[in-house]
Amino acid sequence: MQAHPIDSWQHKHDFTVMEEHGERRTWQVLVLTAVTMLVEVIAGIAYGSMALLADGWHMGTHVAAFMITIVAYRYTKRHANSTDYAFGPGKVGVLSGFASAIVLLGVALFMLFESIQRLMSPQQIHFNEAMLVAALGLAVNIASAFLLRDSHGHHDHHGTHEDHHHHDHNLKAAYLHVLADALTSVLAIGALFFGKYLGWHWLDPLIGIAGAAIIGRWAYTLLRECGSVLLDGSIDEKVLAAIRKTIEEVPDVKITDIHVWRVGPADFAAILSIVTHRPQKIEYYKGLLADFRELTHVTVEVNVCEEETCPLNQPI
Repeated sequence: MQAHPIDSWQHKHDFTVMEEHGERRTWQVLVLTAVTMLVEVIAGIAYGSMALLADGWHMGTHVAAFMITIVAYRYTKRHANSTDYAFGPGKVGVLSGFASAIVLLGVALFMLFESIQRLMSPQQIHFNEAMLVAALGLAVNIASAFLLRDSHGHHDHHGTHEDHHHHDHNLKAAYLHVLADALTSVLAIGALFFGKYLGWHWLDPLIGIAGAAIIGRWAYTLLRECGSVLLDGSIDEKVLAAIRKTIEEVPDVKITDIHVWRVGPADFAAILSIVTHRPQKIEYYKGLLADFRELTHVTVEVNVCEEETCPLNQPI
């Protein structure tokens, strides 16, 4: 069917980034993590190791987080062209990242509580068995981190202003979960080693507290980053200033209102209100912003100043 001429003036509202690669890698990491979780929980019960049991349940929370990640990918794909959302479901991944950050924060609090309990009431640990299983967990976490890093760390969507702002928060959350697991495995191995050979049994819960603090910091950073996007936080101040400068370099043009916010992993919407004595076509002003490839949904309002005394060269 031939497109109606009016279609050329309609905006595109699909701001999703179909991370097929990321979804596939997340599935692989989910399976690896679930298997390792079962091994650690069973080993923890068999060897009476609270450390392994706690780490196993800790990985269980990450399995749940990865499932949230996959559901977000599927939901975004299914509703990519839905008209139920003003700017499409591009923020579903960010919402998933926010939810996963809350799970991460819960994991940190759980680790802190368990570590304090063990510091106050030391428990016998089967060091050899615990170190072996912890080493297995570390190997799985390293493999998982490389799988997710390949997807998380190599986005090159536009190649301009937005390169350093393009994040798949969904995938980033999964990546941080894996790093959190790897960190706890390293700390657990170190604590078990010194506990066995130097008798420093207190080191195990102490390192657990340190690990909880680091994971809590990661969770807070992700919460703040995702929260800003969900609340329609503005684009970076430097980019905003560059947009304003580009428009106002045109003689007799002044921006009176500007809003730029993220609507997808790599896409921003912009609403600009300008005032001028000699208005041009809307396409002219949009064309001035062509180098800002991250601005994929631009609305320009042109106000005509009919008075010669309009202070267009001064702040309004």
